[in-house]
Amino acid sequence: MKNQTLMQYFEWYLPNDGKHWQRLANDAPHLADKGISHIWMPPAFKGTSSADVGYGVYDLFDLGEFDQKGTIRTKYGFKNEYLEAIVALKAHGIIPMADIILNHKASADHTERFTVVEVDPNDRTKILSEPFEIQGWTSFTFDGRQNTYNDFKWHWYHFTGTDYDAKTGKSGIYQIQGDNKGWANNDLVDDENGNYDYLMYADLDFKHPEVIKNIYDWADWFIQTTGVLGFRLDAVKHIDSFFMRNFIRDMNIKYGEDFYVFGEFWNPDKESNDNYLESIDYKFDLIDTRLHQNLFDASKQVENYDLRNIFDDSLLQNHPQSAVTFVDNHDTQRGQALESTIEEWFKPAAYA
Repeated sequence: MKNQTLMQYFEWYLPNDGKHWQRLANDAPHLADKGISHIWMPPAFKGTSSADVGYGVYDLFDLGEFDQKGTIRTKYGFKNEYLEAIVALKAHGIIPMADIILNHKASADHTERFTVVEVDPNDRTKILSEPFEIQGWTSFTFDGRQNTYNDFKWHWYHFTGTDYDAKTGKSGIYQIQGDNKGWANNDLVDDENGNYDYLMYADLDFKHPEVIKNIYDWADWFIQTTGVLGFRLDAVKHIDSFFMRNFIRDMNIKYGEDFYVFGEFWNPDKESNDNYLESIDYKFDLIDTRLHQNLFDASKQVENYDLRNIFDDSLLQNHPQSAVTFVDNHDTQRGQALESTIEEWFKPAAYA
């Protein structure tokens, strides 16, 4: 197979000017000349505000078209500009890939009362309280969109957990109680913190049939509306791998095996990557977190690092056909939660 060069066409600290889709469209000829084969675009969905980088996703059906959360455009621009950027990339032989955030929803429209238990943040399998009622931000009605494209409304029972009680003003990790509720099975999500199903905001319950149907409905609408030719999947170690395997399998059946997908599985452990790839039946590729960590260590240790070990335990070494290698990304930038920025002096060697 011909080598592919995928470019992440954004970083965390881009200006909030709404011009990014325009810049991308104008840059398409230059990117093609440089040999870029794929472009990973930032999340195009309405977030918590116009300044949201895209991971505080509010409405997957709003690509910068409706007046919601105090803005029509997203940080990157308007829907029509997003579509024009995709057309421009495809016209120059570049595969446009959308960043997909399915793990959680943010900035709900209304609160609801429901029963929870509080769990230990360091071990989410450990319950700290008896069941009690909170007032949580879990009602998503998308009033600004007024049922355009889809009329589904989200409620507390579509989620597994949340992190804020508006009644008391207290933050914590609250597991929602009810029929067939609870975190995903331990073997279907990462085992950090006991069970890492819950990451942030209102966490989607992938056991709920209405949630599954809405995601499939959205995916068909999104792919057919935008013409994207692939997905980058955010935070997959927090999402039920049984659902994710079936979802991507079904997308490939419907849109072809060339609809390229890779996931952010942020875990450098070799065995964890082996197990995850097996659990999804190798339906999509993964970023090579271990290789990034090795490159970071080399850049820090300088002459004390043995370059013969640079590929040790990496996906590139163990599963080369499933590896998406990278040097740095938006999460590893300085000031971010996964900060591990490779020293500037080593970056040319790392890319090489």
